[in-house]
Amino acid sequence: MESYLDSIFIGLAAGFITRIIILKTDYRFYPGYPHGFVTHLSLGFIASAIGAVALPALLSKDFSAVTFLALAATQFREIRNMERETLNKLETNELVPRGEDYIEGIASVFESRNYLVMLAALLVSTVTYLTDFLGGLIASLGAFLIAERLMKGKTIKDIATVKAARLSFDGAFLKADEVILMNVGLSKSREKILKEGLAVRIIPKDDNARLTLHDVGQRQAIIHTAAVLLGTKKEIGEPEWTPLARKNIDSGDICLFILPNEPDIECLIEAVKKAPVLESAKRKPLSTSVGRKAAD
Repeated sequence: MESYLDSIFIGLAAGFITRIIILKTDYRFYPGYPHGFVTHLSLGFIASAIGAVALPALLSKDFSAVTFLALAATQFREIRNMERETLNKLETNELVPRGEDYIEGIASVFESRNYLVMLAALLVSTVTYLTDFLGGLIASLGAFLIAERLMKGKTIKDIATVKAARLSFDGAFLKADEVILMNVGLSKSREKILKEGLAVRIIPKDDNARLTLHDVGQRQAIIHTAAVLLGTKKEIGEPEWTPLARKNIDSGDICLFILPNEPDIECLIEAVKKAPVLESAKRKPLSTSVGRKAAD
C-alpha cells in the first residue's frame, strides 16, 4: 500500500480543496453560518477520501472495499433531503420566498458537488499513480478549473434581454408597460408605487427561453434574487408592496415590479440578469423538429 500513498494523499488534498473552492457564500447567503460550513466541508472530506482510495482498492483487488465505497457514495443522496428540509423550514420566514423549484435546485447542487469532489479526487489520484507527484499537481490544477467551470450554471442574461419598464395605473390596476400586475385600491399606495417603484421587462431570446420564463418557479427565483440584492419594502399584511412578475400572454415577455429599498433601475436590471436559470424550468422545444417548425 505504500506505493499508493502519494496518489491517495494528493487525491485527497485535491478533492478537499475542490470542495473549498466550490463552497461559496454569495448573495443567496447559503450556507451562511459556521455549522453549515463544517457540515459541507466534512462531507467533502469524506467524498475526497472515497475518490482517492478507489483506485488503490481496485488495484489491490480488494473488491469488498470497493463495495463499501459504493455504499458510502449512495449516502450522499441524503444531502439533497437534508438541504431541502433545511431550506423549506427557512422558507416559512421569508417575506419573498425562493419557491419550491429554487429550493430543489439548490438541494440537487449540493448533492452533485460531492460527486464532483469524488471525481476530482479519483482523477488526480489516478494521474499521480500513473505519472508522478508533479503530474498529480498539474492534474489538481486542471480539476480545480474544471470544477469551477462545471458549477457555473446559466443565468437570465444568457437567455433573455432585460430593460427598464414603465409603471402606470389604469384606474386601480397597476401596469408595467402594457402588462396588468395587480389591483391597488388606496390612492396613497398608488402614489408611493409610482414614486418609488421600479419595473423591468424580461424579453426571451428564443422559444426555449420563452418557455423557461413561462415557468412560475423560474419567475419566483427571479423575484427572490431581485428582492435579496435590492431589498424590498414588502411587509406582512401589505400585499400592495409585494414584488410581482407577470407575463404578456402574446409575446411571452415577463414584466417584474418591485418596491425596493435601493431604488436604482440599473442595479435592478443587473440583479435580474444574475438570477439563475433553474434546471427544473429549462425547456428546449427548438431541439425537436416540431418545435422548430412551430417557431418558423
